[in-house]
Formats: sequence, structure tokens, C-alpha cells
Amino acid sequence: MAGQSDPDLSFFSAAEVEFLAEDEMVDIVPNMRMEKLEMISGDFGPFLPQIATKVPLWLAVALKKRGKCMIRLPEWMSVERLTTVLEAERESPREFQPLPFHYVEISRLLFDHARDDISDIYMVRNLVEDIRDVRFHKVQTGLETISGRTLAVKLKNLSAMEVNIVRPFVMRALQAFYKHDSPEMIPQPDANGSKRQQIADRGPRRDLRPR
Repeated sequence: MAGQSDPDLSFFSAAEVEFLAEDEMVDIVPNMRMEKLEMISGDFGPFLPQIATKVPLWLAVALKKRGKCMIRLPEWMSVERLTTVLEAERESPREFQPLPFHYVEISRLLFDHARDDISDIYMVRNLVEDIRDVRFHKVQTGLETISGRTLAVKLKNLSAMEVNIVRPFVMRALQAFYKHDSPEMIPQPDANGSKRQQIADRGPRRDLRPR
């Protein structure tokens, strides 16, 4: 992946972040009967009709595409919960509300593949987009406060996509400030040592007093 293979890049593409998000667990309600699936990442199932079970998001999407299940909307994606989060985000310009680390990617995958399982999908989509925009604005505003005196940046409750956007800029900015605005951290030559070196470079001293 780009963020791992190239040492000059410390970020992932949107597709790579979405790939990581597909390991998040979600609830599905199967409409078929199937034995337990033994995967490298773990065992899932057995699957019984109308009996909810937890599976990784990638498996839920695969079953949904084949008409084998419905996907239950996570609790945090309810209209009530998202409305509360959005209001809190707007009222707290310096704080980020706790949300799943991959809330952007999870919601996008569900909007793309489980539209018929989401009641009020347009309202839910608008709320998620509004929350994302408010949080990105707060990230941008916070980055504008970075100066040469900044030794560290603490941003709590950021999501994967937000971290992915912020991390390269913060790292490069702090490195630049450290390099250009902290001369006291750069080793300086020893004044006494320099004088002694200059004297030594003059060659042997001779007594110029008249004899």
C-alpha cells in the first residue's frame, strides 16, 4: 500500500482506508441457512434465517449483493444519534465527538450497498456529511494555530480519514518549525575551543623581544 511502500508518504489513499474499514463488525439478518464460515480472520456463523449475527463489513456487503441478508444500521447512524452528534460538534469548536474510527468509510459502504436497509437514507446521508464537514473545518482551524512554539499536536477522537489528512501536514510542519525556529537545538561550536584552534593554526610562537 502507498502509505507503507513509499517512505516519503505517510498517508493512505481513500480506497486503502476504506479497505481497512471493511474489517469492522456489523449486524446482519440472514434470510438463508448456512453452516459456519471458517476464514483466516476468524469463524463467522452459522447463519439461520431471521437470526441476527455479527460479521465483518466486507462479508456483510458480499452477502447483501447476493440477496442473502439485510444489514442492520449501526446505532450511531440513527437520525437521533447523528443529530445529537452534529449539535455537539457545532457547540464545541475545539472538541471532537466520539464516533467510530471508520465512520466515514462505514457510512459510505452502507450508502452504496445497503440503501434499502436504511430508512430516511437522505436525512442520514446529509447528517453524516454535515458532521464530516464540521469536523474537517475544526481540523483546518486547529492546524492554522500551529506555530514555531508548537512541540506537539493533540487531536482526540479523530477518525481514520481525518488522521490520514492531518498527519502528513502536521509532521512536515513540526519538522520545519523544529529545523528553522529552534537554533538553540542545533549544536554550536565551542568558543573557547575555536580560539584554541585558531592559536594552534598560527604556527609556533617566536619571542620577538629584542635581545
